[in-house]
Amino acid sequence: MRPEQRWGIGIGLRYAHFPFAVPDQSATDLVPLLFYEGERVFLRGMEGGVGLFGNARWRLNAYMRYRFPDGPSTADEVRRDAWDIGPQLRYTFDDGLELRSELLSDGDGRTYLDVGVERRFGDDHARFEPYVGARIKSAAFNDWYFGLAREELGAGIDVRAHLQGRLHLAGNLFLIGRVGGYYLDHDARKSPLFEDDVGWEAFAGVAFFNDPGRRRKDAPAFSPYWRLAHGWATPSTLGQILTGDSEEDEFNNQLTSFFYGHPLSDELFGLPLDIYLTPGLVVHHGSDVQDRSFEYVIAIKAYYTAKWPVRLRFGVAEGFSYVRQVTYIERTNLEDKGNTPSRLLNYLDLSIDVNVGDLLGARPAKRLWLGYGIHHRSGIFESGSQFGDIRGGSNYNTVYLQWHF
Repeated sequence: MRPEQRWGIGIGLRYAHFPFAVPDQSATDLVPLLFYEGERVFLRGMEGGVGLFGNARWRLNAYMRYRFPDGPSTADEVRRDAWDIGPQLRYTFDDGLELRSELLSDGDGRTYLDVGVERRFGDDHARFEPYVGARIKSAAFNDWYFGLAREELGAGIDVRAHLQGRLHLAGNLFLIGRVGGYYLDHDARKSPLFEDDVGWEAFAGVAFFNDPGRRRKDAPAFSPYWRLAHGWATPSTLGQILTGDSEEDEFNNQLTSFFYGHPLSDELFGLPLDIYLTPGLVVHHGSDVQDRSFEYVIAIKAYYTAKWPVRLRFGVAEGFSYVRQVTYIERTNLEDKGNTPSRLLNYLDLSIDVNVGDLLGARPAKRLWLGYGIHHRSGIFESGSQFGDIRGGSNYNTVYLQWHF
C-alpha cells in the first residue's frame, strides 16, 4: 500500500510594507493556507501546480501562484485577481541547492520571469528555506502593477529574497513563518510614484501537518468519494442559518456541485477524524437575474463519525473558491455593504449526513450517505486583500448524496 500522504492546513497574519508614495504604506492580511504533496499535484500555501515531466533531478510543472496585490487602496482595478499562471522548471543539484524558474502571466497576458536559487535546511521537526533571485518584468507588467496603469516604467528587474520555515510544536501543530523583500528596478526607483526603494513582508501563523513524531502509516483505510449536491441560495447569514433562521431567495437561484474526496489521514492529534483533500466544480444555474456560471473549489475537509446504530457524520471544510462570474445573491449582498465583489473568496462547508445503508438496513447501501450542507463563500470580515478586503459573501442550503468507492 502507498504511505499516508503529506498534507497541511494553516492560517496566519501577513504584514506588508510597500514603497509607494502614499500615506498608508502597509497592508495586513489574514491568510488561510492549504498544503498537499501528491504524486503529481501539489499545494504549498498560496501556490500549487501539476507535475508534467521530470525525475528526481529536474521537473517541469504547470504552476499557479497568488501574488499579493500590495499597493495603494485607490488602485483597486490594479490590485484584484492576482493569480499568475505558467510553466515552472525546478532543477536540483547534488548538494541539494535548487534552481527555480517560473515564466508567469496574469489573466490579461502581462508576463514576468522569476529566476532564483533555494536551499532547504533541517528536517520534519524544523525546516528553513532561504531563497534569493530576480524578477524580470515585462513592460506591460511593470507599467500596470508598479506604474499603477498611470505611468510608463518600461521593463525592469527586481532583486528578491525571502526566508520561510516551520517549527514543530506538538503533535500535528507547527509554527510557520516567512520574511522577505524586494529591491525595485532602476526606472521604478526614479518614479515619483515611489517613496522607498524596498518593499518587504512578514508572515507568522500556525498550521497542522503530519505528526513528525509518528511513523507515516499506510494510506488511510477509509475510501475516496464522489459527492453530488444541489443547493438553493439564501440571503441569510451563516449565523442565521445555523440558528434555523434561513430565508428563501426571491429569485430562487440554485447551484449543482460535484466534489471528489481524496483520503489524507484518519486522525488529528490522535482524534478519529477522516481528513480529505476535496476539489470541486460548482455550476450556478441561470435565472431571471443571472447567467449560468462556474465556481472552482479546493479545500480540506474533516469528518467525525458518531458510531451509533445509524451512523451520523459531521463535517467541516476550509479552502478557496473562485467564480468566473459573481452570482446575483453575492453581488447584491456585497453591494448593499458598499463592497466591490471579489471572484476569489474563502470557502467553508459545514455538513451533517446519515449512512443510508444503516438507515434502511441494506448492506449494499453502506457506502452511500445522505446529507445536508451549507455552501459558504466570504471575505473573512474584511481581513484579507486576497479576498478584496470585503465583508460578506453568499450562502446556499444544499442536500447531497455521497458515494464512497
